[in-house]
Amino acid sequence: MCEKPTGETPHDMPDSETQRDQPGREIPRDRPGNETPRDKPGHDIPGDKPGGEMPREKPGGEMPCDRPGSEMIEVLFKGERKDIFRNPYRIPFMIGEYAVVQAERGEDMGRVTQRGEMAANKGRRRRLRQVVRKATDDDMAKFEDNQRLQKEAFRVCEERIEARELNMNLVDVECQFDRNRITFYFTAEKRVDFRELVKDLAATFKTRIELRQIGVRDEARRMGGYGICGKKYCCGTFLREFEPVTLRMAKEQQLSLSPTKISGACGRLMCCLMYEVDFYKEEAKKYPKVGTRIQLPEGEMTVTRLDFFGRAVFAQNSEGIERRIPVEQIPPQRHERPPARRRRGPRRG
Repeated sequence: MCEKPTGETPHDMPDSETQRDQPGREIPRDRPGNETPRDKPGHDIPGDKPGGEMPREKPGGEMPCDRPGSEMIEVLFKGERKDIFRNPYRIPFMIGEYAVVQAERGEDMGRVTQRGEMAANKGRRRRLRQVVRKATDDDMAKFEDNQRLQKEAFRVCEERIEARELNMNLVDVECQFDRNRITFYFTAEKRVDFRELVKDLAATFKTRIELRQIGVRDEARRMGGYGICGKKYCCGTFLREFEPVTLRMAKEQQLSLSPTKISGACGRLMCCLMYEVDFYKEEAKKYPKVGTRIQLPEGEMTVTRLDFFGRAVFAQNSEGIERRIPVEQIPPQRHERPPARRRRGPRRG
């Protein structure tokens, strides 16, 4: 009775040592230079990759597409939402073309706004998702269908909000490209219990529903628009995070404190007030403070305002006449220190 083959290779069989000792017979794996691909050091098994070599992982599990300097692109989604994606397959993109990219769950689609070194600088030291493909005609048709779905979802959600008498203001609706998720953005003064609303929307659209409460600044970012400078909102173009802006920043830059002039479309202080405040702080150290008295050849005058760009100060004399004085013409002032207060020690009994 013959035995069934066990599937072992000849050099793994128990009697392989006996075959090696037989005279006149030599196993190919023992011949110098005829090592099998599995045993030869530094040799990969061919056939697993075009060209005969397998891609080798770098130390730490980093694949070639993750190497620093690999191509990256910036993609713009609805609501001025931007993100950086790896392009490991080197798919050629032009600015303005659409790309299908990986999302948290599934795939999403957006417009390419940057590529090359500019996008790579933004994506360094971050864990990035990657590009799936360039958008096809079928993808563009589906993208247009999603836009119609977003309008329908906005209308349905507003009706359900009114029916359930919820104190919330619907701002925007965003549908993921593969329709695995529909996100509803809203603002509210207080916390809102929208659990029943989510059930209504899930029963209508048969997909995952997500409601996000956002602030007034995020609302302005998603809606977009132009500021009093004539350019698009900073929050919708390059600002990724909001930093606190105070009224003191406007005072240090000698701006009008009227709310209508220093407030943005969101009703809060404009984000651009913090861009140049450091410059004004440094320049203010070189000038006398507003309200101080300076001694000039024609007499004593009081500083009323400063002109940093013209390198001058405006001062008034005792008669109320204001005069512009270049900084170079102001002689060094003598600052008298107030007398130091003596510290009282503990009373001795």
